[in-house]
Amino acid sequence: MDSSPQTRKTVLVAADTPFVRERFKAALDAAGHRAVVVRSVAELLGRVRADREELDLIVLDLAMPNASGVELVRRIRKLDEGHLPILVFTGSIGSADEVHELAALGVGGYVNEYSAVEHILPSIAPHLFPDNFNRRGGPRVVMGIPVSYRADRTIAAALSLNLSRGGIGIRTTAPLGPETEVRVRFHLPGSKKQISATAVVCWSARAGMGLRFTQVKPVDQKAIDEFVDAHFFRSVKT
Repeated sequence: MDSSPQTRKTVLVAADTPFVRERFKAALDAAGHRAVVVRSVAELLGRVRADREELDLIVLDLAMPNASGVELVRRIRKLDEGHLPILVFTGSIGSADEVHELAALGVGGYVNEYSAVEHILPSIAPHLFPDNFNRRGGPRVVMGIPVSYRADRTIAAALSLNLSRGGIGIRTTAPLGPETEVRVRFHLPGSKKQISATAVVCWSARAGMGLRFTQVKPVDQKAIDEFVDAHFFRSVKT
């Protein structure tokens, strides 16, 4: 599917692993976007320096050799002056402290580097087309993290679409019907603590569903609120 000149985006994918680079490039190419893939920090910084005005998004592996973690994002920010949206691969985050530092540097969200190819574009689309996604009443952080949920005796695993203070969107090919009660569990990026909540299905579509939290422990709700407040994506590209 080709994109028009107005909707064709340029995404810089920086990853040390060929498997990750190839899958993200394939997904972007198939959607008619331009994927610029780099395998080293030197290539990454060189691209940011030379092509800053042409880039619409950076998808970043924090575990690349020679400059890793938060320091890598700091080096990018020195070059782009906060100009570019950045997504980080969830598997390359080292700690909860790192998550807070990334939020302070304007990292807009997280994406699972091992997502199936067909799930990659839905995970990053809100960062490519923020005007189409920032119309809901409450802030949502777009991210693809593993989620498990249970309804009656059925237990399933899926990836998240987004997280808000009051609920979570899930990508699944077997969505449940509206008002179904669900027990959901997940870890926030950078945290080893499991968030557990009771929820009900508030919307259901062919490829996903939305869960509205009905019961969350106060300590877990506080963690969700702080995470959403810190990472709510806003387009900073002018």
